[in-house]
Amino acid sequence: MQALLHRIVSRIRIDSPAAVADQTSDAEDPSHSFFGGCSGFVFYWLAFTIPFLIFGSNTLFFLLYTWPFFLALMPVAVLIGIAFCMLFRGNWWQTLLATGVVVIGMFWTVFSFLSGW
Repeated sequence: MQALLHRIVSRIRIDSPAAVADQTSDAEDPSHSFFGGCSGFVFYWLAFTIPFLIFGSNTLFFLLYTWPFFLALMPVAVLIGIAFCMLFRGNWWQTLLATGVVVIGMFWTVFSFLSGW
């Protein structure tokens, strides 16, 4: 939020040389949110396939009645990926490891609570 406010204020003060220097420094900041979001999304679908691999096609009947709970986990998984990528400053291995563990654990926890196992 603070970065957005800073960009808006610096665009208002275009005439000053300091504002131009601030705009160039904003353009050089890396954005890690795309990689984090993609990793969260991929791990969500990977976690979605694990019950099918363990319990077989009967999982489909269980998911037909409980799909809203699992659908609600998708934006959470994407946000978890973005948060870990920002926390680790774009380090790919740490981001993938932490996102994978947390998203799969979160998905498995919801699956376990709903199925009663």
